[in-house]
This record gives sequence, C-alpha cells and structure tokens, in this order.
Amino acid sequence: MPESKEKQVVMTKRVAERWLRAVMYPEYRFKVLYGSKDFRNMASLMHSFRDGRIAMQGCPRVADLGVKDGFDGLELWSKDHDGLVALQAWYEKRGFETTGIW
Repeated sequence: MPESKEKQVVMTKRVAERWLRAVMYPEYRFKVLYGSKDFRNMASLMHSFRDGRIAMQGCPRVADLGVKDGFDGLELWSKDHDGLVALQAWYEKRGFETTGIW
C-alpha cells in the first residue's frame, strides 16, 4: 500500500507542474515614489489609462496594468514590459522618481 501512495503523490506533483508551466507568465513591476510632486488622483489616472478612457503622450495602452496605491508610492505592474518601460519614461520625464523595472 505505501508504494501506491508515493506514486499518487508523484503523479499529483507532475500534474501541478504541467499546469503551472501552462499558465504562468513573467510579470514586471515598478514603483513611482512619493516626493515633492503632486500625487493627487494618480491611482485614478492610471485606472483611466488602463481602461482606455484617457491617453498619455508617448505611452501605448497597457490593458493588464495593475495599480496599487501604497504607503511610500504607487506600484504598477503588468506582463507588458515595453508598455511599462514607456510608462516609466513618462513619469521620469515629468520629474517623478521611480524604481527600476523588476
């Protein structure tokens, strides 16, 4: 009986591994740090940008953009690396301090 339990556990791990490989994708993040710049409604602005209600000059629309307004800054994430690079450049061009994309 112990052999069948071991075999079942090994098979379960293999099924889980195949499922994870099929659904996982890289995700990139960066943070816009709070500073002397005006940050009012920045999270709302990013939600509108993601939903396509507004356009930002030089930034392609990032449809899967995640936005979290945190303690020390605005955290943005997506699986679209090029879109995040353009968005980070947009913020830095306007004088905001950002972390690198990781």
